[in-house]
Order: sequence, then C-alpha cells, then structure tokens
Amino acid sequence: MSILRQHAEHQFAEELHEIAKSDTRQRPPNWKLSPWAVATYILGGKLDNGFEVSPKYIGNRRIIEIAIATLTTDRALLLLGVPGTAKTWVAEHLAAAATGDSTMLVQGTAGTSEDSIRYGWNYARLLAEGPSLNALVATPVMRAMREGKIARVEELTRIPADVQDTLITILSEKTLPIPELGDEVQATKGFNLIATANNRDKGVNELSSALKRRFNTVVLPVPANLEEEVDIVQRRVESLGRALELPAEPPALEEIRRVVTVFRELRNGITADGKTKLKSPTGSLSTAEAISVINSGLALAGHFGDGQLRANEVAAGLVGAVVKDPVQDRVVWLEYLETVVKERNGWKDFYRACRHLSE
Repeated sequence: MSILRQHAEHQFAEELHEIAKSDTRQRPPNWKLSPWAVATYILGGKLDNGFEVSPKYIGNRRIIEIAIATLTTDRALLLLGVPGTAKTWVAEHLAAAATGDSTMLVQGTAGTSEDSIRYGWNYARLLAEGPSLNALVATPVMRAMREGKIARVEELTRIPADVQDTLITILSEKTLPIPELGDEVQATKGFNLIATANNRDKGVNELSSALKRRFNTVVLPVPANLEEEVDIVQRRVESLGRALELPAEPPALEEIRRVVTVFRELRNGITADGKTKLKSPTGSLSTAEAISVINSGLALAGHFGDGQLRANEVAAGLVGAVVKDPVQDRVVWLEYLETVVKERNGWKDFYRACRHLSE
C-alpha cells in the first residue's frame, strides 16, 4: 500500500538513523537524539561521515535552538506566527527527532472538547463494567505522558478557552487526575507539549494568563527575504511533487520567483524596489499558499498540458489564492496587475494570463 503522506519519522528514517549513529552528545531522558542532533536534523548540514542532512526549516538558527532547548525543560513550547510560517511542519519534525514519534496529535477546532485532551470513555465497557482503566480511552496527551514523549496540540487558539485551561494542571503539575477512578497519570521523563497558534484566523480564543505562563513562546517569522522564500518553496514543491507523483517537469526557478515576488509585494504593501505602495488583499498570502499555487500549476501542466509549467498554469492557482473576497480583493488584484505586473520587464505572458482569468 502506497502512503500519501508519511509521518516525519518514517519519511526521513534514513536521516534520523545516520544522525543517531554519529550523535555522541548527551541526550535528555527518553530522547532519541541529543538537542544538537535535533537541530542538525531540522536545519540540515553535513555529518562527520559525509552524510548530507536535508534542511526541514530554512531561517534563523537561533529560533530553532531556543525551541529545542525549551523542550528539555519543564516549560511547554508554543510556536506562534501568521498562517503558513511552518509552525505545524516544525512541530512535527521536532517531535519526530526528539522522541521518534510525531503522532501524539490533538487537532484544535471550535468543537474540541475536554475529552479530546484529558481522556474519554468506551461507553459500552463503561455500562457493562463500570468505571475502570479498561473502559478509559487514552488521548494522545495521556499517551505521551505515560510514554515520556512529546504531544502536539495544533491551533490552540481555536479551542474554546475553558477547554484550553484543561492543560494548566498537565503542564504545571505534570499530572492528569482521573477523579472517576480516584487515580491519576503522572508524566514520565521526556514528556512535553508543543502547541501551535496564530492570531490571524477568525474565531481566535486568547490564552489565559495562567496558561501563557506555562509556555515558552517562540515566534516563527515569515521568510526574511525573497531568496530564502524561493528556496523554501522550491524544496517543498520538489518534495511534494515526488510524493504525489505529478507527471510534470520540476518547475523553472523563474516561475517560483514570480509567484513569491507577487505574494511578498502584496503582503508587504509595497513593491520589491520600494517605489510603489500597494493595497494588500484580505488573505495571508503565506509561503504555504505559494507552495500550493506551484503544485496546482504542476498538476495542470502534467495532466492537461505538456508537462512544462508556464504562466497560464501558475495564474490559474494564483488568482484564486489572492482573490479571497470577490469584491474587495478583486479591486486590489486588478490594480496590482495594471500598475505593477503590466509594466514589469519579462512579465508580459504572466500579465496576459492573470488578466484573462480575472476578467
């Protein structure tokens, strides 16, 4: 059976194995690698034996080092940033490298209940046998506590505030009470928690001050410059293209550069040369969306074209990514096309393709 998306610890098993072989530094309790080795896995580099580790995150090294160091303490880690800044990606790889298991995951939504974080019940056994450990259904957080692994809570601020506060006892006392059984689960060494959150989505529930104090917050910024963002998009597109087996040639660097340039200019409200101020659309125009636009274009080129990514295929996904609000964003987009894209050297094909889809 061919898996569409492997967990990080399986997809990069060879890299983790090679790093572990050359890792002679001290490892925290229950960790598979030392903090130094985890940083090498996340940021990439060459090992002493010549093995090349691919970078999973491209950006400020110190940010990753702070995140890893936090996980070795009694403080939980909160990865904060606007949508598309690789919070989930970094969290998954941190868990995979540190404890070899990235599957202890709670996906936060407006409907997430306390049972999703604490524990649930097998109601058939509960009715037949009464409250017992056999009738209890362990959540990913409870399993992480028992096994000394890292649990992940995605989109923490989308979870209702009263449910968020369920984490306070777990993070401060490292204990999960089970009052129905007069029992508790105490965390094994190695347990910690990584949460992700952003403040741009609708339905955000601010964290209480009591819960904030239990986290060390690390902000993941948008890529610092054009070349860094182009590099990120290129690497992720190539990786996803192999996984999805898209029948298209790898995208030309110039097409990636054009998409990233458009996103950065509209996101920042000014052209790259700093000469023209722009209105920004309502969407986040994140790096993750740029990756999606290129992948969508590759799918079109592979299945309905000659396999070569061109302006027509790129424009098809780009317009939809920018114009989220059919009234407000359309005005912003058309103004950008006429004042910036139309006048830019070498972008005539791109302008015509975008203009045709925007009419």
